[in-house]
Amino acid sequence: QVQPVESGGGLVQAGGSLRLSCAASGRTFSSYAMAWFRQAPGKEREFVTSISWSGISTYYADSVKGRFTISRDNAKNTVYLQMNSLKPEDTAVYYCAAGVRNGRTWEKHPNWPWGQGTQVTVSS
Repeated sequence: QVQPVESGGGLVQAGGSLRLSCAASGRTFSSYAMAWFRQAPGKEREFVTSISWSGISTYYADSVKGRFTISRDNAKNTVYLQMNSLKPEDTAVYYCAAGVRNGRTWEKHPNWPWGQGTQVTVSS
């Protein structure tokens, strides 16, 4: 059973940066596209960014384009999210999972569980 474990969240001022990590156990990590999602208080979980299994292709939600960068290290079974120029509206719990494309957005792969997430809080 694959299990993602997110880390790296914290409290940061607007304009600051954070780097999130997601370590996923299991031997098939490198065969999946991976994605980050987030859920703000009182809102539904939303897609943030994804990366192909090879790392060549990346996709971003319009709200984070130009500020966030996704990357992966298949040798370490880890996917990263570098977040720069953070805004208060980026405050949310961030989750990673394998992703599947659905039209113009991405959804969690049905065979992957949600991890516990990591809290990101951006103060104004």
